[in-house]
Amino acid sequence: MSGLKSGNACYHSGQSLLSSILLSKNVKIQICKTIILPAVLYGCESWSLTLREERMLRVFEKRGLRKIFGPKRDEVIGEWGRLHHVELNYLYCSPNIVRVIKSRRMRMAEHVACSGRRKVYTGVWWGNLREGDHLEEPGVEGD
Repeated sequence: MSGLKSGNACYHSGQSLLSSILLSKNVKIQICKTIILPAVLYGCESWSLTLREERMLRVFEKRGLRKIFGPKRDEVIGEWGRLHHVELNYLYCSPNIVRVIKSRRMRMAEHVACSGRRKVYTGVWWGNLREGDHLEEPGVEGD
């Protein structure tokens, strides 16, 4: 999966930002959403995912979220531990990466299904746009 490879490259290049204590969690999430996730999701509309690939994508996402939110401290015992999946989902409050891929595939399928019903205008732009002569058929005299 090339999307996961490019996502891993982006993740490792920005890993120091995601684990920085100087940045807020919201800034780290924005970095993840604007830099790392688009690298992973590029061209996902045409993917057919196996269960193994879905699992790899979820693992990738959870690893990034654990880096952003950091470890948790158990108040009873006083020890540090990893955040569990349910806790990460509660903190992140966004659809997981597999759900995003599936919704984009559905949107693309809808677009393809509807494209046969639309008429496409193939006219040519003529005239000066400032004067309001936006669209005219070639070979047809204007008013």
